[in-house]
Amino acid sequence: MARLVRYGPVGAEKPGLIDRNGGIRALDGIVGDIDANALGPASLARISDLDPTALPLVEGTPRIGPCVARPGKMVAIGLNYSDHAEEANMPIPTEPITFLKATSAISGPYDDVLLPPEATKTDWEVELAFVIGTTARRVGEADAMAHVAGYCIVNDVSDRGWQLERQGQWTKGKSHDTFAPTGPWLVTADEIGDPGALGMRLWVDGKLRQDGSTATMIFNVPHLVSYLSHVMTLEAGDIVTTGTPPGVGMGLKPPVYLEPGQAMRLEIDGLGHQESRVVALAP
Repeated sequence: MARLVRYGPVGAEKPGLIDRNGGIRALDGIVGDIDANALGPASLARISDLDPTALPLVEGTPRIGPCVARPGKMVAIGLNYSDHAEEANMPIPTEPITFLKATSAISGPYDDVLLPPEATKTDWEVELAFVIGTTARRVGEADAMAHVAGYCIVNDVSDRGWQLERQGQWTKGKSHDTFAPTGPWLVTADEIGDPGALGMRLWVDGKLRQDGSTATMIFNVPHLVSYLSHVMTLEAGDIVTTGTPPGVGMGLKPPVYLEPGQAMRLEIDGLGHQESRVVALAP
């Protein structure tokens, strides 16, 4: 149906869609933004009916922002890949491990990832995320996919020191500003087909670190929608990022973590790619 994008300066992004040639076509006046109001079935159907070539072509190479504006929450699933759980030497979960990433951590797919001075064990995680299109409250797996508007890439950047050594919840190691590059596009669900059969890869400074597939997810997308909707109400615009395959820095022997000056590249089949530079944040 569509690859939806947001482009422009931080805080002033505009809605658009990607045409067949990779150009950005402006959606100004058709939707206010790629947000909760634009992600329902009626709005997506209206966008699908558009002729992209009739929309204004955005000139130049504007910054690409996060593909969803103002999500109410970002829910994350931990240890959701059997081969990653094995890498982490942890038992296979019998229920989804759930935590929240602060929405203030969300950044654009090509924006810098900023390392605070306290973040000395910062790791990478390529993840498939799904975005809710309509309210899901206590839904069954058979009806779950009707609530999914589409999919995107999230880099669940994680400082393992804050996550595992500072007591309390994982959220602390997951929520620094820029620790959730999101996008480049929101690809509507009908374009993806089976979200459980997507290759996913991540490189650090050109070295392939993660090379996996959503086929090794323990809990698939319908199960996660249903499960989470019994824990909390999922609302339009919410982002759920579903876990990572093996190859994270923490799992290497010895562990390897991100350093200023390095660059990450992420890809998921059909969802485009991200590229982020790691930059030290001044004290």
